[in-house]
Amino acid sequence: MQSVPVLLPYPFPGPFDYEQPDGMDLSPGDLVLVPLNKSQTVGVVWALPQPAGDHALKPVTERLDLPPMTEPLRKLVDWVASYYMARPGSVLAMALRIDLRAAPAERIAYRATPNFTGKLTPQRQKLLSHLAAHPQTAAALARAAGVGTGVIKSLAAIGAITPISAPLFTHPNPEHPGPTLSAAQASAASALRTLVTAREFSVTLLQGVTGSGKTETYFEAIAECLRQNRQALILLPEIALSSQWLSRFARRFGVEPAVWHSDLTPARRRDTWHAVAGGEAPVLVGARSALFLPFPDLGLIVVDEEHETSFKQEEGVNYHARDAAVVRARFEAAPIVLVSATPSLETVTNVEWGRYGHLDLPDRHAGASLPQIAPIDLREFPPERGLFLSQPIIDAVHATLARGEQAMLFLNRRGYAPLTLCRHCGHRMQCKNCTAWLVEHRGRKSLICHHCGHTVPRPQKCPACDAEDSLAAIGPGVERIAEEAAALFPESRRLIMASDMISSAREAARAVAAIEAREIDLIIGTQMVAKGWHFPHLTLVVVVDADLGLAGGDLRAGERTLQLLHQVSGRAGRAGAPGQALLQTYNPDHPVMRALIAGDFGGFMACEAQIRRPGHWPPFGRLAAIIISSEQEREADQVASLLARAAPRAPNIDVLGPAPAPLSLLRGRHRRRLLLKATRDISVQSLLRDWLAQVPIPRAVRVDIDIDPVSFL
Repeated sequence: MQSVPVLLPYPFPGPFDYEQPDGMDLSPGDLVLVPLNKSQTVGVVWALPQPAGDHALKPVTERLDLPPMTEPLRKLVDWVASYYMARPGSVLAMALRIDLRAAPAERIAYRATPNFTGKLTPQRQKLLSHLAAHPQTAAALARAAGVGTGVIKSLAAIGAITPISAPLFTHPNPEHPGPTLSAAQASAASALRTLVTAREFSVTLLQGVTGSGKTETYFEAIAECLRQNRQALILLPEIALSSQWLSRFARRFGVEPAVWHSDLTPARRRDTWHAVAGGEAPVLVGARSALFLPFPDLGLIVVDEEHETSFKQEEGVNYHARDAAVVRARFEAAPIVLVSATPSLETVTNVEWGRYGHLDLPDRHAGASLPQIAPIDLREFPPERGLFLSQPIIDAVHATLARGEQAMLFLNRRGYAPLTLCRHCGHRMQCKNCTAWLVEHRGRKSLICHHCGHTVPRPQKCPACDAEDSLAAIGPGVERIAEEAAALFPESRRLIMASDMISSAREAARAVAAIEAREIDLIIGTQMVAKGWHFPHLTLVVVVDADLGLAGGDLRAGERTLQLLHQVSGRAGRAGAPGQALLQTYNPDHPVMRALIAGDFGGFMACEAQIRRPGHWPPFGRLAAIIISSEQEREADQVASLLARAAPRAPNIDVLGPAPAPLSLLRGRHRRRLLLKATRDISVQSLLRDWLAQVPIPRAVRVDIDIDPVSFL
């Protein structure tokens, strides 16, 4: 009897052994159906069969008629589990988040029947003309011809059109005419094409100022990948960005690519998964989870906006999609391109160490100039009491709108106000589940916790002292800025772009279309507006609070603030008219402000490196966070103390804490943190395994490990 190890998509520490039935020859990567408790579940054969020994095993129920999971993807699952100290089954679950037992839907398209001789009405002739280029589905054909599906059915009934089975995705055409590249773009594109043709692992940073045409440049690498008949994966930090990206892709390749994100219906996700596994999706763009799709021949990976912290997953498996993408590219023997105007210090350092290649686009495309960035010192130009826009800002917006151009007000804070307090007794409205203030959302007439989602109606009186109408909104969010803008610029057409108001790719596409059609004069937005958008008529960007994000002890506070403000400033002046960015700040001499105004991103990052290097802070050292949580505060404190006493003590290792996390109560659980800091030559994973093995952890206490933490909340 032979046994096979089968990894299941559940938080188990490893594979389970099952009996290989007679006549069922299983190999690593095969997807199988196996019994688990009283149900059947899908798993993956993880290694070669071995003699079973004497113990009884449950047999594998069925080998599924699906492409096996490739060796590079299995290696990636093992690597992510090992590096980020996650259970392998939890990592596998990210690759099997669809119902694999359901067959993909058959997709029917129609083509014109050759030599059809019947008589046709003008409406039917118009419809047939839309089939001249290539077959289309009934829905697409009805939209293109402006007719109902009944006309299509009637044409099929008389034999004028013929139904055929059609792939879910049309192959992009690498020879479809694209835009004319600048000399710098063409040189960088040539280098990327060479890397794709080599079919070898490499990592290249494609850096370029905002508006330099980085996307069109790496499109040429995708085109070469298509010529090689291999697949390409593009990761975006937020799928809301996909609307403009998809339009640019369609202009270059004639069709849109496959898309992968959480807004897809289960059926669409299943069909896309099958298309990827069968090689019928040559190009896919998606969020970080797309990294675990079953590409059989991945020839290129692109990570756009590689510096974005949203590539780090903070729930479940705490992996960083950018870093895991580099590892998958190595396993696939494929090049990977990291793209950013403001790359992370980790990536900049890897370039300096010679690990990554570097291509630079120093100028904006088509002769456009970079925006002029200037500070507005709020000590010199304070806003009126209770308001948040200074007079120079008001004058600049008026002048911009008068010229028929678009302006943007940026504040990286959702809602109406971040804090609500009682003017009578000082009570502050706080979440009952988290150590966080409730954020007022005036449009919803609610106070909401942005960490756990707890929501309460805005009370008419103070819940602590019963004082009537005593609750005051403290500080601004984008809704409050929009209210102020409505009073200052009443004739302007305004749009708020924030993730709680534009929560899907479809809503983002509608907003972008309105801006591009010049149906919007004034955009008020959070960090959603900072990433990758191209609005040709936007010439003024106002950062309402440029100091936001610099407070606190976050290791990367300065780097993140510079990246965010550089990106949002770069939305201005991307076409013919010159752009301007104005930063409201109380500290115009801060190194971040000086770097932004001088356009000296490289100098700022060099200073950051000098600050971090002596203390072995990333990327010059290693960090790992240990987060202890429990519904009982005393239990969390006890386990944290035990872990602190068992902490490793050795040269080049420091353990900080335990201490209450900044969010010491989150979703009803009390949280304590320890931080392990070590030099780069130390394996923190093996150190952590030995350390945690010394302390018994009660079932009610959860210990989470965050390797290379990005958030310190």
